[in-house]
Amino acid sequence: MTASFLGFPDRLADGHLPRAVIFGADHCTAYPGGHNGGDASAAADAIRRASQEDAPLVEHWDFDLGGPLFAGRPVCCVDGGNVATAMHDNAGNRSRIEAKTREVLLMAAVPILLGSDCSATIPFLAGFGEHGPVWVLQIDAHIDWRDEVHGERYGYSSPMRRASEMRHVAGMVQVGLRSVGSARPAEIEAARRYGSRFVTAREVHAHGVEAALRHIPEGARVVVTLDCDSLDPSIMPGVAARTPGGLTYTQAIDLIAGLGKRARIAGFDLVEFYPPADIDGLSALTASRLLVNAIAAIVRQPRLEG
Repeated sequence: MTASFLGFPDRLADGHLPRAVIFGADHCTAYPGGHNGGDASAAADAIRRASQEDAPLVEHWDFDLGGPLFAGRPVCCVDGGNVATAMHDNAGNRSRIEAKTREVLLMAAVPILLGSDCSATIPFLAGFGEHGPVWVLQIDAHIDWRDEVHGERYGYSSPMRRASEMRHVAGMVQVGLRSVGSARPAEIEAARRYGSRFVTAREVHAHGVEAALRHIPEGARVVVTLDCDSLDPSIMPGVAARTPGGLTYTQAIDLIAGLGKRARIAGFDLVEFYPPADIDGLSALTASRLLVNAIAAIVRQPRLEG
């Protein structure tokens, strides 16, 4: 692992429990033949590297947040490094990601997963099985409701379909949708039958983030899964499916901040960042700033009990 995110320690002094635990995963569930959309390995460490310039500035005023990251209090987040994963060890990767998520939740901390592709969202959400009910806020260009691809039911095209089958998932809102995705009409209909709330990127551009937030019950525990292709490729080029018309950086952080005030962020993942497709480190920098905003929202809310 490279230097930790924002220089966070791997544990807090004096036995204090962290408010949030960051961990990475370079691989999860690959499709047969190696097709995985793009190369998400090393995404977590690329984001950590992008955060290093800001590491000495944690106590400085942050104008996104209206104050320092931890609001003048001691650092209360840790970086736990990366889960051991390997390409094509699909079941093993899922098991280890789920186990790490459960481990963090047992500390009454908020798990924050970096990478890999969004197949990692499936075991991440599964880890909340004993900590529900939770809602899911998916920020993505695509709905990810394929039942299977090449016989694989746990790949990057299926996380919301699998989430809909988890008894502890109470509902979902899918925001940032646009253009032509992987969804066939049958997948759209399945998501609508389930009760998923679709919010297109155009709706957010026209009506603001409240177009999505209004569907989240007040006080709900919410797991956020942020696919990097939800953002416009002009600020997030390092993705497999560049699609014009995405959310802006400001809209994304307004979603995170608004959710933190309306509900409770129980977990957060950032997936589908492909470092080889990045341009001049722009995507890594944007991803790093999104995580800063997520951490700020988390540490400003009451501690979630396990």
